Amino acid sequence: MDVGLSDEQRQLVASFTALFGDAASPSRVRAAEPLGFDPRLWNAVRDAGVVAMAVGEDDGGWGAAPLDLSLVAEVQGRFIAPAPIVEAQVAARLLARLGTPSAAAVLAAALAGERTVTMAVHPARDGVAALVPAGAVADDALVMDGDRLLLVRSPGGHAQAGNLGSMPLADLRLGPDAEPLASGPAAAAAYEAALDEFLLLTAAAQVGVAARAVEIGVGYVKERRAFGVPIGSFQSIAHALADSATAVDGARLLSHEAAWAHDAEPERCAELATMAFAFATETARDATYRALHFHGGYGFTDEYDIQLYYRRARAWGAVCLEPRAAYRRAADRRYGAAQMGEQWTSA
Repeated sequence: MDVGLSDEQRQLVASFTALFGDAASPSRVRAAEPLGFDPRLWNAVRDAGVVAMAVGEDDGGWGAAPLDLSLVAEVQGRFIAPAPIVEAQVAARLLARLGTPSAAAVLAAALAGERTVTMAVHPARDGVAALVPAGAVADDALVMDGDRLLLVRSPGGHAQAGNLGSMPLADLRLGPDAEPLASGPAAAAAYEAALDEFLLLTAAAQVGVAARAVEIGVGYVKERRAFGVPIGSFQSIAHALADSATAVDGARLLSHEAAWAHDAEPERCAELATMAFAFATETARDATYRALHFHGGYGFTDEYDIQLYYRRARAWGAVCLEPRAAYRRAADRRYGAAQMGEQWTSA
């Protein structure tokens, strides 16, 4: 396994770092709250090809590798950029995987920038898809209802489901105009593959959140002084931040391995993607907690950036599933599911 970055991938990271540095500054992130969506940023990244890169050339895209998508997601996490990048990429790949004329038409509209398409990460229950990522700002959502994969259109938008992570979540009610795109085992398999990809890219985003939180924490403890010395010289603080920095490296490596396995060892992709998600989410939560805690009371105030990362580290993971549930899902993928109905629980 070689997960080293190529020159082209380093350029990809540099270009999106520059884009987010200009368009997703902390002030822009704050301005996008509480909805958690910046239309100007979304138009900019979409014009940069962030949706097109997710699908193959035969489907009208660029054919980027899963590792490329993970790298973009990690940069997004570093800036906690308020745009539905992961959601749109996973939905586009799901539409391409279906390969039907109706799915191709929706994909073409998404690639042209005419529609923003997202995907519900939990199947509908009693006619409602709960906590759909980007459901409050997307034009269309892909929802699994029983054995049918539906296209739910949202011409008027949906009210945001309140959350501390400032995510544009929404509960979508399936109306009579919901359009079936696929059904049966083929629909279920395509949906499961999309869930694995959502976990994979969310893991990468959480790596970015954790990495930036460690940087913020280190920067603060080097400046804050107590008893005449920087508080970063205290072992209890230095060791905790060192543990988080080490965990970030491990989470990044696991995330890259899962992305590599998508093409090289597809039979392991689901297992590794779920493990990467669980470990990266735990790492992000720990790193943001430590960095915020070392800020003292300042960490809880709006003026300090660390609280932005602290809230999102928890929300971005909880909308999918909790780490403990993710580890059970990974075990199911490895050893066979004992009770499939308990794999996914609403956030």
